[in-house]
Amino acid sequence: MKALPPLLVFSHLRWGFVHQRPQHLLNRLARHWRVIYVEEPVRVAPGAERLEERHVVEGEGAAITLLVPHTSVEAGGFHDDQLPALQAQLADWLQGEQIQEALVWLYTPMALPLVKLVRPRLLIYDCMDELSAFLGAPRQLRQRETALLRSADLVFTGGPSLYEAKRHLHPHVSCVPSAVDAAHFAGGGSPAANETAQGLQRHLPYPRLGFFGVIDERLDIALLTQLADARPDWQLVMVGPVIKIDPAALPRRDNVHWLGMQGYEVLPALLKDWDLCLLPFALNEATRFISPTKTLEYLAAGKPVVSTAIRDVSVLYGEAVHVAGGGEAFVQACAAELDRSAEQQRHQRAKAAALVAANSWDRSAAKITATIEQALGGAVRDIGTDEQLLAALSVGAE
Repeated sequence: MKALPPLLVFSHLRWGFVHQRPQHLLNRLARHWRVIYVEEPVRVAPGAERLEERHVVEGEGAAITLLVPHTSVEAGGFHDDQLPALQAQLADWLQGEQIQEALVWLYTPMALPLVKLVRPRLLIYDCMDELSAFLGAPRQLRQRETALLRSADLVFTGGPSLYEAKRHLHPHVSCVPSAVDAAHFAGGGSPAANETAQGLQRHLPYPRLGFFGVIDERLDIALLTQLADARPDWQLVMVGPVIKIDPAALPRRDNVHWLGMQGYEVLPALLKDWDLCLLPFALNEATRFISPTKTLEYLAAGKPVVSTAIRDVSVLYGEAVHVAGGGEAFVQACAAELDRSAEQQRHQRAKAAALVAANSWDRSAAKITATIEQALGGAVRDIGTDEQLLAALSVGAE
């Protein structure tokens, strides 16, 4: 039996950054393929260029090879100016590993020129975000995505809004929404994680309203400020790295607590001591297509959730998440969730549990694996999108 080709992944996200879609899916796909994860380059002084190789094993997953190019090129990411240095470093490594063909998986269209380093048995585009709408997006990104959609064999999207935007641009687009490792978030965390969480939160009074994730231009800073000022007795716990925005612009109030980036293993321990979880996203171009992974993670922990009117949250989880407008409506929604009776809370948790049970990362990875295997066999049967979701999209759920 012929050995399976490796899965060669190019990503704009650091593996050690926020634990999200790439880590969840690729840890599971590594049970079937050798996964090689190429991060965007790190800038170093001339003479210090090298290709860093590491191996990571997380949970019960198989080992994943991480490749981190170190170059002296000023331009960041997979910029055109980086390509000669990247091609040289990666070509040498691939030759040393005797890798001539691979399944090539892109998280960013900017890496498309690097596909030619191998013979791609399949070219896969996992479109988890509309990167062109993000702050500081490369000007070539839209053009390069158009080229990627022309040449890709399979396209997966991270949510229904992206699916709607891409489904007519390629014959094999499948919607694979963000899912959840339910056991991780329902378990409340390890003793070590709880000790860390206690050290961060033990001094905070209740009620605690929490958020974890990347803190960037997608967050509604004005809404957070209004929430903190409207209810100074509520403690807003904000967990995550601050990127692309000035930290000085964040609200500094006695009841707003910025805890910084915390490890994935610590999140359940932090979360279990929150009374309410927040999705306080701004409604702008950067959030038009987002499908927040944290939504199901909040629900898996049995917590009530209040969100601004993010379309994918409404379409996918509207029956279990309190979706509100901005300003006073958001404050009132938080108050209503905190005031729910025990019976209402049980009813809401039952809705949440059904959504969590239907959306596991194991199930998503199994669907993707089946689709790849079919494509390798010469016949693609799209995962597509379930009929209920298509019906919700067709009426323009907002």
